[in-house]
Amino acid sequence: MLIANRGEIALRVIRACRELGIQSVLVYSEADAHSLPVHVADEAICVGPAAARDSYLNIPAIMSAALISGAQAIHPGYGFLSESADFAEVCRDHGLTFIGPPPEVLARFHDKAATRTAMSRLGLPVIPGSDGPVRTVAEALRIAEAIGYPVMLKARAGGGGRGMRKVTSPHDLRRLWDQARGEAKASFGDEGIYLERCLEGVRHVEAQIAVDEYGSGICLGERECSIQRRNQKLIEEAPSASIGEPLRQEIARQAVDAAVRSGYRNVGTFEFLVDRDGRFYFIEVNSRIQVEHTITEVTTGIDLVKEQIALAAGQPLSFSEEQIWVQGHAIECRINAEDSEQNFAPSTGVLTTWLPPAGPGIRVDSHCFQGYEVPPYYDSLLAKVIAWGRDRAEAVARMQRALDEFTIVGVTTNIPAHKKILGSDLFRTGQVTTHLIDTVGVDAIAG
Repeated sequence: MLIANRGEIALRVIRACRELGIQSVLVYSEADAHSLPVHVADEAICVGPAAARDSYLNIPAIMSAALISGAQAIHPGYGFLSESADFAEVCRDHGLTFIGPPPEVLARFHDKAATRTAMSRLGLPVIPGSDGPVRTVAEALRIAEAIGYPVMLKARAGGGGRGMRKVTSPHDLRRLWDQARGEAKASFGDEGIYLERCLEGVRHVEAQIAVDEYGSGICLGERECSIQRRNQKLIEEAPSASIGEPLRQEIARQAVDAAVRSGYRNVGTFEFLVDRDGRFYFIEVNSRIQVEHTITEVTTGIDLVKEQIALAAGQPLSFSEEQIWVQGHAIECRINAEDSEQNFAPSTGVLTTWLPPAGPGIRVDSHCFQGYEVPPYYDSLLAKVIAWGRDRAEAVARMQRALDEFTIVGVTTNIPAHKKILGSDLFRTGQVTTHLIDTVGVDAIAG
């Protein structure tokens, strides 16, 4: 299996391959030549220079590596080409299995605006917004006036918070329009933007689903991802601490129903916003493995990467609804090379000290090691720390202990911000909302 990605997710897939007895082939850029995944993979092939467009987004180079190595399948990880219908189609044309939804499914869900419309027709509640991508700033101004400010500009091919901008006035919209389109184009090769009303004081809850090629679908529980900065998630937990059992079951039921009826295949995530009154609204489908898949794995005992591989190979779901039993509580903290005191500005350098935490209930997914040079070209994620406990209080306590143990020297990290958030009354009582950090800052949350 060829792995068309980098960092911790590449290492995660390599480990799944090793457990399954599958040889791994990793593609890498010149900037990642000395990375841990390159050393751990059975084979590694350089596909271009540091810039992602010349390496991790370079389909001809990746396909050449796959054919030269004799790969039978390609795992795209998350980001980069993971939701590219064109890439999945090229894989199919060359007799390679794409580990993820088939190209026609990816094409169906690629356009976030069109997906929103399709899900509305299937009965999922959606946020008021444009019926599709908006072509001009004049059209955007008319729609924003009709649905009411604030609004969100969102990349139709988006993910990871990129190409998203909160707009509070016509002046803001004019100022941010080209910026959002430019970021969408740079990140996804598609500058299409759609509009949604910006709901404030809401929580972000997502349902992890899986559907096999025979149309059997299942939900593996939900995750709460409300702690975000600039629309990018910082802390996730499973199950959600802010919704009750009736709403939990309803979100799961509607997500699976919509996934099956819309022809979704493989592993994916249906994402929702939940308002103060307990009303939920569909926002998007992520047709890939999520960064935060780890907390679903530790609470269900199901290896989602292995499940992706099995489903892509045409196997039925390896578990039934009766076999899914969410046990305990899990929290994930994304440890990024960034300075939370300087508006989360990225940090680069050499890791002169790298001592990750361990002990009961702690899992660390990372590609880093002492002496590793953090490159300036990619996402700032260094590690994911996952803490499991019999209940939420134990999971929080274990995470706090793990963050205290984690020693990183050479770059600035957001560990201090995580500590402040975890120690706050708002977090402990489950009252953190999606825009809270951007609105009041980490220090204000910590009280």
